[in-house]
Amino acid sequence: MKTKLLSILALCSLPLSALAAPVVGDMIGTDAETAKAALEKAGCTVNAFEAEDGKIEAKCTDTATNKAMEVYIDPATGKVADIKSED
Repeated sequence: MKTKLLSILALCSLPLSALAAPVVGDMIGTDAETAKAALEKAGCTVNAFEAEDGKIEAKCTDTATNKAMEVYIDPATGKVADIKSED
């Protein structure tokens, strides 16, 4: 019981942006304006978009961790297909 309460308290202390990061399957959109707004709402500042391997690659910075990441969007569906840390 004590461990469960501590876990809940730990989750409650996380910044909201840490809980809102985009995940595979999220609907982002097929145009740059919509995708940028959705990603920024999810806690990723968009730096650039480019085409890569048939997908739209959004180069972003996670606002919770300040780490660079690449979000790959399916141009046909507008959904997140993959997310990678940019090392």
